[in-house]
Amino acid sequence: MSNVKPVAVKMAAEPQPAKIGIIGLGRMGQVFGALLISTGAHVIAYDRDPERTQMLAREGASAATSNRDFADCEMVLTSLPGDDAVRAVVLGDTGLASILRPGCVHLSTSTIGVPFCQELDAAHSKLGQHLLAMPVLGNPEMAARRELFIVLGGSKEVIARCQPVIERLGQRSFHASDKPWIASAMKLAANMLTAATLQSMGEAFAFLAKVGLTPDRAQEILTGSLFDGRVHKTYGEKIVEHRYTPPGMTIPLAVKDLRLLLAEAERIEVPMPVAGLLHDRLVAAEARGWSELDWSALGRLAAFEAGISED
Repeated sequence: MSNVKPVAVKMAAEPQPAKIGIIGLGRMGQVFGALLISTGAHVIAYDRDPERTQMLAREGASAATSNRDFADCEMVLTSLPGDDAVRAVVLGDTGLASILRPGCVHLSTSTIGVPFCQELDAAHSKLGQHLLAMPVLGNPEMAARRELFIVLGGSKEVIARCQPVIERLGQRSFHASDKPWIASAMKLAANMLTAATLQSMGEAFAFLAKVGLTPDRAQEILTGSLFDGRVHKTYGEKIVEHRYTPPGMTIPLAVKDLRLLLAEAERIEVPMPVAGLLHDRLVAAEARGWSELDWSALGRLAAFEAGISED
């Protein structure tokens, strides 16, 4: 029998998957969570609605019950409806910022105001953390197909760290500035342009319907010629088909975005009369009880005022 003793070989430890937190699990947040889980990341998820949290847990996420569950995350993505919601989750004595370690990255996909984004950036910087503003252009359906466009506001070094996440969530990203709030301003401006398209297409469809051209034929001609942009095709189709639910963005959220845009425009002395009109049109849609509808219901409002029935 051999006296040679077997030598124990120490195996290299398997690399642990990155811990990524996600807070806010509405329609967009659920898609983001599922896409991140598909990368093999260890996703920790939270929504104030426990059922939403459990929906993502059934796909493989770990369910969080408080901000403390995100303490070990390398980055945390928030998908929340606006300034107030982000402030409540992130800032304050027990907010997310008080829990995260120095060096952690907060990826904010929310559409928020410029002043608040500056405040948020300062709060994270004071704690040695990083804010990466990454509002998205597109709706949940586009998100599920990884067709979103992502606007980035933050340092190139932070973006490089987060690149695998960014690439997983959309088809293309644009670095707007090292300053996060520039990305917020870009998103507000983009939403104004989308609302302008919805309003103008609604008016055009109503006019053409009254003279005898059906909206579906009008949409075919418009998007098959000079008006072949993604917004014209995606939202024009919703107007033609009266497909206002489920909403990609509800009318109250669109009102909020136009309000934030107008507030910043007033602060920096930029007249935006079209934005003001669009804000009022969206408020008119709210007043008709359409708050749960997609903001493409601006087309419905144009038809309604022209005496055109959806039947």
